[in-house]
Amino acid sequence: MEYYENEIKPQRAFLISVDTGEFDAESSMAELYDLALSAGAEVVGSMIQKLEKPVSATYIGSGRLEELIGICGSSEVDLIIADSELSPNQIRNIEDAADVRVIDRTMLILDIFALRANSKEGKLQVEIAQLRYMLPRLTGKGVQMSRLGGGIGTRGPGETKLETDRRHIRRKIEALHEQLTDIERHREQLRKRRKKDGIITAAIVGYTNAGKSTLMNYLTDAGVLEKDQLFATLDPTSRALKLPNGVTIMLIDTVGLVRRLPHHLVKAFRSTLEEAASADIILNVCDASSEEALLHLDVTRELLQSLGCGETPIITVFNKSDLVENVDFIPKVSDSVHISAKKGEGIDELLSAIENDLPIRVKRVKLLLPFSKAAISAEIRREGTLISEEYTAEGIEVEGIIDEMLYSKVREYVK
Repeated sequence: MEYYENEIKPQRAFLISVDTGEFDAESSMAELYDLALSAGAEVVGSMIQKLEKPVSATYIGSGRLEELIGICGSSEVDLIIADSELSPNQIRNIEDAADVRVIDRTMLILDIFALRANSKEGKLQVEIAQLRYMLPRLTGKGVQMSRLGGGIGTRGPGETKLETDRRHIRRKIEALHEQLTDIERHREQLRKRRKKDGIITAAIVGYTNAGKSTLMNYLTDAGVLEKDQLFATLDPTSRALKLPNGVTIMLIDTVGLVRRLPHHLVKAFRSTLEEAASADIILNVCDASSEEALLHLDVTRELLQSLGCGETPIITVFNKSDLVENVDFIPKVSDSVHISAKKGEGIDELLSAIENDLPIRVKRVKLLLPFSKAAISAEIRREGTLISEEYTAEGIEVEGIIDEMLYSKVREYVK
């Protein structure tokens, strides 16, 4: 393969982490590796140091810092990525010592968000989050280098000269926030309209790269980008899905999650995630082939709890089950289904589970009506969906899909 002078080569990144025992440092580092690849970096190495707490001045200890300086000099490292949120002082000190630009986990995730956001709302959310994160971090070599060459951690507003004026940044944040508020207000109006019109919504949530977009595309031909990388899709997508029982619901794909997603990032994307909070049913999609499937489910559950989804029916969807040699190794979780969105396996079971969790305002029912109530059949045909009708010796056997108001009229006739 020939390389031309103007061809952009990936930045060579070195990953660092401090293991305080607070979380699984090895697993978190593996995820940081995937995040770096998703941002377009070439990871040339990593180091994890066990400490009671990160060093306040340099994050890692002096011995490891010397080792890092040597690695940066011999391996032509362009970028150091820390698996924690660094203080401005830590970033500046590591940069001064290694003469290499430094970013942290949050800056990396924000950079990927900036790369993936397509909608106006998504771009506004990213820019506000980036500017707020940049504000206390305006000094140091990172800013100087970002002006010179760009690269990972500098996309979006990082490529502008906003960082030269703190007051200007604050004014910019206020202006962006006003635009975002208008969009959020419009989104809330759409939610209320869907509720008023009786539209049932099912939100697809879960860990990033679990196959949510693949499932969305299989069920609705939505055309959502499918890619084997973290945060391949960022903006929510809504499509209609007609269930086997005749009920049409609105399926909504949401942004993927990662462990240790900083609170202010969750806050920045709260309006997007509230699509899940307002949904009638939640599909918690998980990669069944991952050794950390249960941990991924916990990450999602914690976020759903924080959004107030405790009472919403949640169906656990173990995707990529075809990659698991023995299904007995898939964790046992109540109200769960095993599928392969890529191959279309288990989809009937999933649709059946969704039908069983439909809110009472549209329910599939079997009735035995007295002959004197034959007019109810006509009402179901007119107001709902009449699936079958049969006259028997005991009465009229009717099966149909009805709303909450009609259900209150026929409750006593439900078989």
